[in-house]
Amino acid sequence: MYQAMTDKQLIKSVPDGSILTPKGFQCGGVHAGLRYTKLDLGMIVSEIPASCAAVYTTSHFQAAPLVVTQQSIAKENVLRAIVVNSACANACTGEQGYQDALKMRSLAAAKMGIPEHQVAVASTGVIGEFMQMEKIESGIENLVIGKSADNAEYFQTAILTTDTVMKSCCYSARIDGITVSIGGAAKGSGMIHPNMATMLGFLTTDANISSEHLTAALKDVTNITFNQITVDGDTSTNDMVLVMANGAAGNQPLDPNHPEWGIFVDLLKESSASLAKQIAKDGEGATKLIEISVSGAMSEEEARVVGKQIAGSNLVKTAVYGADANWGRIIGAIGQSGASINPNTVDISLGEITMLKNSTPVAFDEDHAREYLMNDKVEIFVDLHLGEGKGMAWGCDLSYDYVKINASYRT
Repeated sequence: MYQAMTDKQLIKSVPDGSILTPKGFQCGGVHAGLRYTKLDLGMIVSEIPASCAAVYTTSHFQAAPLVVTQQSIAKENVLRAIVVNSACANACTGEQGYQDALKMRSLAAAKMGIPEHQVAVASTGVIGEFMQMEKIESGIENLVIGKSADNAEYFQTAILTTDTVMKSCCYSARIDGITVSIGGAAKGSGMIHPNMATMLGFLTTDANISSEHLTAALKDVTNITFNQITVDGDTSTNDMVLVMANGAAGNQPLDPNHPEWGIFVDLLKESSASLAKQIAKDGEGATKLIEISVSGAMSEEEARVVGKQIAGSNLVKTAVYGADANWGRIIGAIGQSGASINPNTVDISLGEITMLKNSTPVAFDEDHAREYLMNDKVEIFVDLHLGEGKGMAWGCDLSYDYVKINASYRT
């Protein structure tokens, strides 16, 4: 794994930034009629050919849009556009679904006057339903692409399903004395689980970097960000994170030998972590973001395993929802994680409230702990006291509303 070699203070958040902050990108969103009233079709366009990298769901049932996107990227590792729809996943739709994804790519390419293989396709929504291609065709034809804040908002809105808020971010840093930016937009609320879940993440950057090195960096960063979130333990069919890098910033080509390679990796990590946490926080029916920090593991991988096990535990999630400081549920999750554990050396804290020290209960104020668990963000700290491995994971609480939302997802 590439190690970040820089102080994170070099990475600056751009408060009003978006996927359009990096130079040379445009986007837009439109209501094509796939949903009743909400925007449901969007596109991101690079004004010049961009290097690209993507990671995909590990589901055996990869949806047709992912197949088409992989074919596009394999052609020459260059993209100019990403076209995305919500409402229909175009998954488990056989040959017709594949042809519809190809048609969607063709329509977007014709709209922008670019080669078909320079277009990526993404879809999200209900599995097993066929695309309404007449609406897709009309929507692409009516799509207005631009560089305004409204254009960014239209795209960010068009990709949402059960999400309650838009997910976006933007960070910048100085590389070779030049400002390089990464902007991001994502969707995801339910069917979220590590190893890529029902989420779409799109990142734009004006950094000058080849697809080869961008792919390596994205895979490493994904393992410690997007793959470390969980909402409900289910993995979907359409999930993808895709990055386009068009080099418009004008920095020297980035690779692991570049003296400021670590700055770029940190920039990508901060952007990915921001989107990942926003997805976890907006879990279906969620009221709280849960952040788990694990230290003292035998390795970073084992630390991440423990963190994911805690974040994915329904018992931990319901305890957080009910503001019940039942640390026994955390112990239960740690014990079944499969990581190396010494049952006599584990520490557990909720925020600054220590509950377990060297696997021995510590007296704490229940009212204080309950008050802490009422916060919008709950931090769980675990120290295994075995090694130097550290890792993080993010999840959300499990509420009554999760059942209500998913019991009527198609209606």
